[in-house]
Amino acid sequence: MNILLVDDEIELVSTLAERLELRGITAHWFTNAADALKSAETVPYNLAVLDVKMPKTSGLELRDRLKQKYPNIRFIFLTGHGSEEDYRKGTVDGAVYLVKPVQIDQLIAKMKDILDM
Repeated sequence: MNILLVDDEIELVSTLAERLELRGITAHWFTNAADALKSAETVPYNLAVLDVKMPKTSGLELRDRLKQKYPNIRFIFLTGHGSEEDYRKGTVDGAVYLVKPVQIDQLIAKMKDILDM
């Protein structure tokens, strides 16, 4: 399984990738949409974990571009905007949202739900 992580906060995204790797989950991380799209051309990602708000290309725009080329990819969005109350159910418009700072166990649980691991 290959996981794509994209967040403009380098410390956050690199730490998430490291913690996933320690749990046996392969995660490739990027801080911008352009690099993530380039990687997706050669790596078959099962799931993308995307920051909602990023400079130049938002996570929602990146999702649309990835979905066009790779229709089977699944998504989880991370957001630092809003509150736990806003995303209490964890889904908005059919997508899974987690509020930053996300707990690694919470992220892995959502990943397992989405990918039926």
